[in-house]
Amino acid sequence: MKTVLLGITGCIAAYKACYIVRGLQKAGVRVKVVMTEHATHFVGPTTFRALTNEEVAVILFDEPGDPIHHISLAHEADLFCIAPATANVCAKIANGTADDLLTTTALATPAPLVVAPAMNDGMWASPVTQENIAALEARGVRVVFPSSGHLACGTEGKGRMEEPEAIVAAVLEELGRCRSLEGRRVLITAGPTREHLDPVRFISNPSSGKSGFALAAEAAARGAQVTLVTGPVELADPAGVEVVRVTSALEMLEACQQVYAGCDAALFTAAVSDWRPAEYSPVKLKSGKEAGGMGEQCVRFVPNPDIAATLGAAKRAGQVQVVYAAETGNPLPAARGKLQRKNAELCVANDVSSGVGFGTPDNRVWRVEPGGEQELPLLSKRQLAGRILDRVAQLLA
Repeated sequence: MKTVLLGITGCIAAYKACYIVRGLQKAGVRVKVVMTEHATHFVGPTTFRALTNEEVAVILFDEPGDPIHHISLAHEADLFCIAPATANVCAKIANGTADDLLTTTALATPAPLVVAPAMNDGMWASPVTQENIAALEARGVRVVFPSSGHLACGTEGKGRMEEPEAIVAAVLEELGRCRSLEGRRVLITAGPTREHLDPVRFISNPSSGKSGFALAAEAAARGAQVTLVTGPVELADPAGVEVVRVTSALEMLEACQQVYAGCDAALFTAAVSDWRPAEYSPVKLKSGKEAGGMGEQCVRFVPNPDIAATLGAAKRAGQVQVVYAAETGNPLPAARGKLQRKNAELCVANDVSSGVGFGTPDNRVWRVEPGGEQELPLLSKRQLAGRILDRVAQLLA
């Protein structure tokens, strides 16, 4: 029997946690509850003690026989769900603050984390809150986004906690995919590459690396041993992931060659520069406006190696290879060609049109395989990572 630790914070939606408990129990899940002290002002611990037939944890140092209660709770759970999660608690978890039993347990647990935010619409729309939610997703947290409706403050807007049925479904989905890549070795590339003309100038592209980092966080949460080879990005290392930072396409190829033969799956999300300058100047090239400047220049480029195709040519039986195709027009012809040319089982054809491409939180993609293709809806990068890794797990099974 799976055990879910349900965290409840101080919010009017706390009463809905009763229905989450019942929904999980009907699915055969054991539920234990941890509450913040503020949450007890909305629903008492006695209610959850009666519903779960388990003791309810509230105070960090409330168990004389268990001075490290948060550690035992953290390691007992197969999944930790916080619903409702206030803006304050989301901020604490996103920034590693651990000042009560719930947040200390969240920091200590190795289990997957599901968070269902609930707050005023203004608090939800705050840039700080959105940054915190993005940070949670980047670290592998499953966020069940709030819906729009009538809020406790009397306004209409987004911030209302999603209905218990949807939260239960998300928890059960996460439990089903827990450890689906246990023992697997996964290689992921991410970000752009930079091809330098001189020490200060380079050609590159606007790839943020967010898709690859989301894949790495999700794969690690599923039990995989992940190596993430990334170009220059401004993202924190995902927890539990070996990160190799490179600059150029040649460096990325070399780093991938070190681990490719031993991996079970390789996912090539990096936007690798197709060309590099044929000549590199070890000193800064002076512009035509400066004394000794060179004026108008013609730069000769040479092709970079195709990393996925180079490695795919040596792919062994049983390995799974996933490639990406970023297109502004119809992505399907290019995606089908890449499947064959790069010896891949799956191509994610990425629409990089305005609003769904580089640097945005969402993607609209086609999933292309030798047997056909499927268009996926607009998804967050973390949601898309889950869809892709679901398929990778199936192909490896």
